[in-house]
Amino acid sequence: MSPAAQLAEGVVQLDLALPPQALPRLLEYLGLLQKWNRIYNLTAVREPAKMVSHHLLDSLAVVPQVTAATLLDVGSGAGLPGIPLALALPRTHVTLLDSSHKKTAFLQQAKLELKLDNVAVACERVETWRPGRAFEMVISRAFSDLAEFIKLAGRHVAPGGRLAAMKGIYPHEEIARLPGGWRLARALALAVPGLRAQRHLLLIERE
Repeated sequence: MSPAAQLAEGVVQLDLALPPQALPRLLEYLGLLQKWNRIYNLTAVREPAKMVSHHLLDSLAVVPQVTAATLLDVGSGAGLPGIPLALALPRTHVTLLDSSHKKTAFLQQAKLELKLDNVAVACERVETWRPGRAFEMVISRAFSDLAEFIKLAGRHVAPGGRLAAMKGIYPHEEIARLPGGWRLARALALAVPGLRAQRHLLLIERE
């Protein structure tokens, strides 16, 4: 199956209604990632089929839970999940934050080539970054354990907003160690097409 067919079928399985040009632009992003990956080693996943399932569909699986107008992707790396979410949700303003210069150089190029008007890129460490604003949702994909995520990124969450942690197996021990003042609002098991592994989204909010 071609990456295009795999992506289209996965989007149907996820029951997503994406904007008209989202699928070709997601594939364009994938091509850009493959091109840069040869030199900059942005991701360990290199096979096109795995990139579709492990990167694109894994990111898109959280789309129904992203209702925020402003989203911060912490430790964005190659733009995951931020760029797929920006393409799927053009009315959401997405900020991609990473401390690696080579990764943010790629993110800037992707923003330019994909014409992502709803995306901003910042090359900063999350714990020292001063954006001058807070975000309705702060998301990360395998950034760190939950307590560390809250410690470093919690201050970027707007009042009434949420942290969203994308995880593999359900992290019982991490949840038990949530710092005071924060609680698990919701935990969702995600079924990602083509991914034979457990995936969960944990939504955390201030008490």
